[in-house]
Amino acid sequence: MDYLTLAMAKGRTAEQAIKLLEKAGVHFPNFEEKTRKLIFHDREMLIKLVYVKAVDVPTYVEKGAADIGIVGKDNIAEAQADIYDMMDLNFGKCRFVLAGTSDKLNDQSQKLTIATKYPVVTKEYFKQRTIPVETIKLNGSVELAPLIGLSDLIVDIVETGKTLKENGLKVIETIDAISTRLIVNKASFATKSASIHRFMNQLERALEV
Repeated sequence: MDYLTLAMAKGRTAEQAIKLLEKAGVHFPNFEEKTRKLIFHDREMLIKLVYVKAVDVPTYVEKGAADIGIVGKDNIAEAQADIYDMMDLNFGKCRFVLAGTSDKLNDQSQKLTIATKYPVVTKEYFKQRTIPVETIKLNGSVELAPLIGLSDLIVDIVETGKTLKENGLKVIETIDAISTRLIVNKASFATKSASIHRFMNQLERALEV
């Protein structure tokens, strides 16, 4: 049986990912969510887990440093990586939204400025709408941008919308639904097909319970 390398995202999805893996019979006995250690092995020594930043998971999988990955669709969409998006793991659900203090989409008098952590997703969305925009890449507190005049609107991910509401912003449009996904390296899918399908079957059974 082929040895698999799994890249797993740090952060909000890690705890749920580990629970799902354990349900599927894949146990990493030495794993701790807040550890500084980056590599773990499952009990059967068939899977090596590399624990990395969510934004890097699609790159690890695309470049073949990992055969498979567990990461949110937001990071997959932003990375535009050449991978297979194989399974919805049915947790980490949220939405890509366009938000602001008011709806300025129909104001064509000037180019809109959009603040976001996701410039690729943002540019693609507005390109499809044929609306010219300037994007500003921010790494945190995107909600602040329209409040201080840095941007007209923002594109961000929301779960409940509570943070937007507390900052006087409203959702103008939902761009896409987000969830945690299983992604696969294209070459590995061909060369390690049996092991990858076995792993996917384990996850599918766990999701049905």
